Amino acid sequence: MTAALQLLVGLPGAGKTTLARELETRHAALRLTPDEWMLPLFGAGEFQGKRAVLEHDLLWSVARRALVLGVSVVLDYGVWSREEREMYRLRACGLGVATVLHVLDLPLDDLWLRLQARNANLPSGTFPITRTELEQWSGWFERPTPEERALFSSPDAV
Repeated sequence: MTAALQLLVGLPGAGKTTLARELETRHAALRLTPDEWMLPLFGAGEFQGKRAVLEHDLLWSVARRALVLGVSVVLDYGVWSREEREMYRLRACGLGVATVLHVLDLPLDDLWLRLQARNANLPSGTFPITRTELEQWSGWFERPTPEERALFSSPDAV
């Protein structure tokens, strides 16, 4: 089995981390979930600007090394923009590694119901999310088009 980069696309509450854990086990992959790194690295407080540095620099350097060593990686990031997804696809391509896109796109009301349940019993390292934040982020979310999806490997191919 060859290494692959697994990208999870979706808003909070879509089930990305649940799927990331399944992919981690199924592919003996390294799972990188930013929420699990934020508190240990930055403590409680304002995370403005730190998430991008964490994901694009620090965690990517770990992911890159694993991929070079032949270990598959699951990026549990959300990758909301086409530009960001393309950046990771090109990075993986430069390493000779396939990139698989997993899109979890639920209706906003379903996401909110799931987030309310999660907010009521927050797992360690997880942050509460408000309806206002979810609505704002939903406006920023660029759903992958069929043309974009065609650039990525099929989940069945790896």
